[in-house]
Amino acid sequence: MATDPLPLLERLIAIDSVNPDLSPGGAGESAVAGFCADWSRERGFEVHLLERRPGRPSLVAVARGSGGGPSLMLNGHLDTVAYGTYDGDPLAARVEDGRIHGRGAFDMKSGIAAMMAAAARATADGPLRGDVILALVADEEHASFGTEEVLEKFTADAAIVTEPSHLEVTLAHKGFAWFEVEILGRAAHGSRPDLGVDAIAKAGHFLVAIEELGRRLAASEGHRLLGPGTVHASLIEGGEGASTYPARCRITLERRTVPGESAATVRAELAGILDGLAASVPDFAYRLHDGLNREPFEADPDAAIARVLLGQVERALGRPPVIRAEPFWTDCALLDRAGIPCLLFGVDGGGAHADTEWADIASVRQVTDVLAATITEFCSGTR
Repeated sequence: MATDPLPLLERLIAIDSVNPDLSPGGAGESAVAGFCADWSRERGFEVHLLERRPGRPSLVAVARGSGGGPSLMLNGHLDTVAYGTYDGDPLAARVEDGRIHGRGAFDMKSGIAAMMAAAARATADGPLRGDVILALVADEEHASFGTEEVLEKFTADAAIVTEPSHLEVTLAHKGFAWFEVEILGRAAHGSRPDLGVDAIAKAGHFLVAIEELGRRLAASEGHRLLGPGTVHASLIEGGEGASTYPARCRITLERRTVPGESAATVRAELAGILDGLAASVPDFAYRLHDGLNREPFEADPDAAIARVLLGQVERALGRPPVIRAEPFWTDCALLDRAGIPCLLFGVDGGGAHADTEWADIASVRQVTDVLAATITEFCSGTR
């Protein structure tokens, strides 16, 4: 199990690690982190459990280097989404036609197994010059507090996130910014239009403006890999009864951002739209509230870790790797913000968050081979 990722992946799939912030009552990461901690200790890794939130640990396992070499962090998340209507037993790893099935097989216990096996293989004959750090984190599927907690105590000269990428190398991904817009009206009886201001009707002007913003974004050139940012209204709430003018209407929206955009630029964009409506639509008033935001990410293709990984992928595949960018957010952005050059590389498969989830077994072994070679080359160099 030390060097072959498949038996390790089967064990990981069998451990319930549903994120309880997504599914109340979910098992969380305690059991799977405990298993990974024992596995790592048995292979000589220095083990640290970080558990600011009880029952939601992240694990950092370190193979200390002999000194003078660059350190490399491999990052992956232990939590999964819920089972829902999963077809079959989600905790029973089923191998069939070159695929391994089970909840988390693709997203992303395959990446966890590959990075653990690769680190064990690369350090089996003794320490490299630089440290090898396994960051097995909690809560990526919800708010990523696991990677945030890890980065408060650990750093590295470079990092690889092993989210599934179909054996392609991800150099960029979008971020997101959530905002709540509160459109203000005036409550009154439905028979008294002279007293009431209909907040829901006023909100309609804003929704039309958001649709127009979406069209403008779609028509723009955007980022070279990611294209343009996007915007959509996610939630709407308002009204108290059929015979009452609504005093307020709340709209939650999401703006997907690309490098060069931020929560601050989006806020200014929205404020400009809302101020324009306030100036042109009678009785239009609003409040704009900030929500959760995560930054977009773009790797430097000339960074040392990028050159090493891209070279090892080309050797393994026998061709130059496909470069991709993701529309979704990953923990790469947190690592990058912490000053750690990083990029993303992982297995092939499908069914993330779906009723049937699987990883291609050959790709799991290929990713393990690539990671082991990358660890050896990178951590054997000079810092």
